[in-house]
Amino acid sequence: MARAQRFIATLVASCISFAGFVQVAQAGELVSTEQVAASVGLRSVAEHRAHVLATLERADVSAALVERGVSLEQARARVAALTDAEALAVSAQIDTAPAGASELIGTLVFIFVLLLITDILGLTKIFPFTRSVR
Repeated sequence: MARAQRFIATLVASCISFAGFVQVAQAGELVSTEQVAASVGLRSVAEHRAHVLATLERADVSAALVERGVSLEQARARVAALTDAEALAVSAQIDTAPAGASELIGTLVFIFVLLLITDILGLTKIFPFTRSVR
């Protein structure tokens, strides 16, 4: 019993002695949800619509629309008619779309080089213009 009391007394004394090391955090000012979203990179629906409209204003995009028979005014009207979810999806697609070519060309080049190397190493015999090192 005395041993348990001694252990509890030692534990309480050590907890009290370490209580002075606790630091208190104080908030300087409140941060709004918009500020947090902006710092993370999130944009509002209006900003997504503005991004889509700014993309429509580019010379190459407007020329491609006219080439396909869509006037710039019609495109703006369609962007204005988008729902919030559609505007977010279009804006995200604009940001992630590949520029210029698709991934198909890169994949085909990779496969060609891979088969060429395996032909040269003598593992396969696909191309008649290669000679094996074996």
